[in-house]
Amino acid sequence: MKKPSTWAHYKALLRKDLAQELHTKEMITSMGLYALLVLVVYGASLAQAGSELDIQQMAGGLLWVVVLFTSLLGLNRSFSHEKENGCLESILLVPMDRSVIFLAKATANLVFLLIVEVICVPLFFFFFLGTVGAAETWPLMFAPLLVGTIGIAGIGTLLSTITINTRGKDVMLAVLFIPLMFPLLWACVSATTGVLVGGEEVMETFTTSMALAGGYDVIMILVSWVLYDFVVSA
Repeated sequence: MKKPSTWAHYKALLRKDLAQELHTKEMITSMGLYALLVLVVYGASLAQAGSELDIQQMAGGLLWVVVLFTSLLGLNRSFSHEKENGCLESILLVPMDRSVIFLAKATANLVFLLIVEVICVPLFFFFFLGTVGAAETWPLMFAPLLVGTIGIAGIGTLLSTITINTRGKDVMLAVLFIPLMFPLLWACVSATTGVLVGGEEVMETFTTSMALAGGYDVIMILVSWVLYDFVVSA
């Protein structure tokens, strides 16, 4: 009997995660509601700030806070079904490269995060930039959103695997996740703010920030991929 290929293992694991989420909709629903609640809190808080507040300068940071903490909520649940039903131990018994588990889970997390962003980013624009508007370069913000989300999904998958069996895994994941994500967050906030505000040096700032974010993604995802076999088997 022919042994299934690595690609076949990857497709099977990814199909399992996507089908499970489409059936329960737990992860997408919880992240979507959380993002909406954060936007409501933003609105209530900033409503008291007065007309002198420059929302354009703050928009990039506010948007990425929503993305980061919504992602953290989803990553906490990414291995919940495998842990509760003992599926992870069964998957580890399959004779395949453990890094395939990482790639499939990271891809699934990326898809779920992008779906939530498709919902919350237009709402963010409607609530906070609908009246003040944004610079003509605003469509470029989708580049840092994509690059940042790829990094969050990749690194977050490794960290959620590390913390799956720890006490207080929610707090432990946040403690590990946020410091590691700071360089990527800084670069993505800089790029997003630059294209929303505009100006003479917007492209220079955008290019530099995107180069930093892209380099960070490549290095950290490769490290996560190499370490995953040790982490998931520990």
